Amino acid sequence: MTSKYLKQILTGDVLRDSVMKDMFKALDLPAGSRGLDVGCGPGLQCIPMAQSTGPDGHVTGLDVEREFLEYGRNKVDAAGVAETVSFVKGSVRSIPASEDAFDWVWSSDCVGYAPWDPVPLLEELIRVTRPGGRLFIAAWSSENLLPGYPLLEAKLKATKAGLAPFSGEMHPSRHFMKFTGFLRKTGLVDTGVSTFAGTVRAPLSPRMYEALESLFEMMWDGAEGELSEKDAAEFRRILSPQSPGFILKDPDYYAFFTYSVFSGTVPDASISDQILSRN
Repeated sequence: MTSKYLKQILTGDVLRDSVMKDMFKALDLPAGSRGLDVGCGPGLQCIPMAQSTGPDGHVTGLDVEREFLEYGRNKVDAAGVAETVSFVKGSVRSIPASEDAFDWVWSSDCVGYAPWDPVPLLEELIRVTRPGGRLFIAAWSSENLLPGYPLLEAKLKATKAGLAPFSGEMHPSRHFMKFTGFLRKTGLVDTGVSTFAGTVRAPLSPRMYEALESLFEMMWDGAEGELSEKDAAEFRRILSPQSPGFILKDPDYYAFFTYSVFSGTVPDASISDQILSRN
């Protein structure tokens, strides 16, 4: 039986598809390279990465959920890239791979969203990446999903549900948008960040309609209780699928969201010695 979380990921794939394609095109992964997808989930992103690296490359998907890995194996087989993709059960805290095993490491909606200190996680990613290799940390970074209702959307974003995976008590330095600091702290060089936008507009396909429904539930489940009575009534009117005013029924519906990708290069020994000497 497929878990609710896996269903949510699969349902939302159509929403992220175009922006993910833009990100992978910008990564320009070298043909024949070896890469690691940390927190790969059901392996959906391993497929375009394997297509980028070609028949001489290899992509390893790492996740703690066995259900995700089993789904991923079936998916890459159906996509015809089973020979260049493998899946491993394991945690980012202790990756089952040797030092310098990969040319690049990718993590989407995983390492960047961790509620714990990301520095030890980055250090583990660096351990398995060769000198000169690249790290890419991506995560959903913003959204505008309720056109015509900016005040209600702002209030929803300020709820505990809307702030997740962050919290109101989190120090500003721990926020994902400050991730460049973590990259520098671990000694990575040539750090950078790029942001990619995904857009949605009516008329919505059945799959996109379902994906947005699922996204609303995932983002704002439980948020209604933190709203005023007036705002809660508006929330139910435009965000209840059974309501005549459900926002996805709007023939002029338009929304956008962004993903941001932070990157850095693992320095070679000579550069590392220079950094250490300065510190």
